[in-house]
Amino acid sequence: MAERPVETDTRRPPGTDAARRPPARTPWLVVVAACAGQFLVVLDVSVVNVALPSIRADLRMDGPGLQWVVNTYTLTFAGFMLLGGRAGDLFGRKRVFLAGLGLFTAASLAGGLAQEPWQLLAARAVQGVGAAVLAPSTLSLLTTSVPEGPARHRAIGTWTAVGAGGGAAGGFVGGVLTDALSWRWVLLVNVPVGALVLAAVAFGLVRDRAGGDGRGLDVPGAVLVTGGLGTVAYGIVQTEAAGWGERAALVPLLGGLALLAAFVAVEARAAAPLMPLRLFRLPSVAGANTAMFVCGAATFSSWYFMSLYMQNVLGFTPLQAGLGFLPHSLSIVAGSMLAPRLMPWAGARSTALAGVALGASGFLWYGLVMAADGGYAGTVLGPGMTAMFGVGLLATPLAALATTGAPHRDAGVVSALVNTSRTMGGSLGLAVLSTVAASRITGDTPGGLAPGYALAFRTGSVILLCCGLLILLVLPRVPGEGGRRAAAR
Repeated sequence: MAERPVETDTRRPPGTDAARRPPARTPWLVVVAACAGQFLVVLDVSVVNVALPSIRADLRMDGPGLQWVVNTYTLTFAGFMLLGGRAGDLFGRKRVFLAGLGLFTAASLAGGLAQEPWQLLAARAVQGVGAAVLAPSTLSLLTTSVPEGPARHRAIGTWTAVGAGGGAAGGFVGGVLTDALSWRWVLLVNVPVGALVLAAVAFGLVRDRAGGDGRGLDVPGAVLVTGGLGTVAYGIVQTEAAGWGERAALVPLLGGLALLAAFVAVEARAAAPLMPLRLFRLPSVAGANTAMFVCGAATFSSWYFMSLYMQNVLGFTPLQAGLGFLPHSLSIVAGSMLAPRLMPWAGARSTALAGVALGASGFLWYGLVMAADGGYAGTVLGPGMTAMFGVGLLATPLAALATTGAPHRDAGVVSALVNTSRTMGGSLGLAVLSTVAASRITGDTPGGLAPGYALAFRTGSVILLCCGLLILLVLPRVPGEGGRRAAAR
């Protein structure tokens, strides 16, 4: 595939010489902008985890409400991300990047100043919408600037490592800010950082236009998918108190599934669908996104449970818990950076399978040793580094495969699918695993909490093994060998 620049000439159709002139800014600036945006949105998935006990005490929130501090962000993030990806394709990625980052920064300010639980939850919801608009542009900037093959693998590897680093660093950053200042600064810190990135992108990147086709945005699709996911997640959370067969859980579960079915029906008939179903005829796109969904269901919640275990069972302060996450951060970044080096000769599928094996082993290790009398070195450090290295090794090949072979006009929506699959899986996985953990928790003491956290990790290891089975059965071999084919050409 020929290299596609970030900037295109809107007076000529894509494919002409004018449209293929080099970008007016150096490529490194595109990479820096993409990585900075990805770091911020992923950081805010995990940065609140360490601050949750402080938020609960300050705003007098109950357990289910505390879970929604995390889930409100991730559900709106996942639900509106396809809309954000489509907007980037229509209106240009720089413009959409700036709009999303501006909304994200403003919502961070509102959340940091919240005085009531509902104010915090509302701010987190708007934050998620801003992140959903911003995130697809970060990856599509790279995939439309770098040709398929080793060069794109390296660019995506850097993007993945930065995103993984943001998720992993969230625990450390949240711990430092909560301990040194207050929980409010886990949100307020986004304001100066967001303003700096806004200024850099506004003045540093030229305006691009990806070639909109004149059709509008699929707002009904975005509403249906967000409402469906949110309703299903609410129903799963309700099972913690009511049970799976009770009306309080069954009605939202069935209602959410009906909304998701309506979403698929709308997409099949829409002139400009939010999620073009034809993309799923590409084996790499369908298989990689399905695997990403299942992987996210297991891995996303690990930061949540690790944070609660360190603080509620081991008695760590927020700062100590944040420092405890540092080795995990380094492991996941190392795995993400190693993956592009392995993919040219081992293939994307084999690299992903190695990551699944390590991740599942680490999760099972957690589930077997996590106890009230555990210690950091044996209970947190060893299994955590093993699991996070595997997760880093897994993410890059899945992201590369999920964007392989897709038409250029769909770069934004395909990039959004990558983030959406992972985040949707994470949101629903957190709801399911929180319910699983609650079934084994017998009280607020370390001895009552630890068995529930351990069960959540054992369940997560089974989910990761299912992800490995999907990779074996569904993902094609050939796209994983892109580096060797590109070298041969």
